[in-house]
Amino acid sequence: MNDIITIQKKIVPELVELLGKRYSILKCIYYNQPVGRRMLSDLLKIGERTIRTEVYLLKEQGLIDVNPQGMSVTAEGESLLEGLKDFIHELKGLNEIENVLKRQLNLKDVVVTPGNIDEDYIFIKDLGKAAAEFLKKNLRDDLIIAITGGSTVAELANAIESTARYNNITVVPARGGFGRDVEKQANTIAANLAKKLHGNYKLLHIPDNIGKSALDSMLNEPDIKNVIDIIKKADILIYGIGRADEMVKRRNLSDEEISQILNKGAVAEAFGYYFDRNGDIVYVTTSVCLTIQDIEHIPCVMAMAGGSRKAEAILATCKAGHLDVLITDEGAANKMMELLEVKHLNGV
Repeated sequence: MNDIITIQKKIVPELVELLGKRYSILKCIYYNQPVGRRMLSDLLKIGERTIRTEVYLLKEQGLIDVNPQGMSVTAEGESLLEGLKDFIHELKGLNEIENVLKRQLNLKDVVVTPGNIDEDYIFIKDLGKAAAEFLKKNLRDDLIIAITGGSTVAELANAIESTARYNNITVVPARGGFGRDVEKQANTIAANLAKKLHGNYKLLHIPDNIGKSALDSMLNEPDIKNVIDIIKKADILIYGIGRADEMVKRRNLSDEEISQILNKGAVAEAFGYYFDRNGDIVYVTTSVCLTIQDIEHIPCVMAMAGGSRKAEAILATCKAGHLDVLITDEGAANKMMELLEVKHLNGV
């Protein structure tokens, strides 16, 4: 397949580009169905005239249906999307990028999904699906899964399909909650994932920005202590990665704390730790349930993050160590390759 793709890129590069565009259009319809042409044009940042032409072709091929409610993908279209997934992956050179990043970052595995979340947020669903597929391959009886909050991690729980029943799977939040988006908080995601896996879940009723004295008091509560003991025994940890300059604001830290963190060169935040470009810890939040020492003993640690804007934060977190698997997107991966000054074969 690699030889065929290389020939196609050299002989008919316009065909490769056209395939990538139509694949993106079909996928965008699938994730937003039913969707109108104008909304599709806005989502993909493609002119309505082009969209009209492409939609007509996709309809003629029986890949989409068009009705007054909008466009939707047919069963044949869904089958084609699934069949093209590996081909598009090869076409964009993502296999090579995965291998390079795995070596450069000393990780056990790297999965790169097509697209850039910063350019089209719909690609976050592909990120969640890839993480869900990886998790399913690692399910077994008597498994404890610890999971943090965030929109990217939430997509994993949304994407995973009901599976064969495993005995005694327990899902727990890896940290307390914060913010107003309850559906993106660790407790909610843990409960959602546990139900999809036909497992059990425990909730951690601790705000993530609680003061140290209040936290110490709550940690002595038997119910909370029991949940934290389970979290520290996790077999799999799944967490998201954030930019430090954004996370300090989202966590409602004081101006003094924000200045302290950013002045120390923090570029990344993950599971309550702030890291600088070298992966060194510059600040730790008071509500961390899992310490670095705890994470070192977790057999499988997986991070999820996408978008070119997060590339530096992802690299910093990887340099900190304590990570086995990275699930990211094409936008972040290409930017990381640039920051690492690594060359790769250009895809579409």
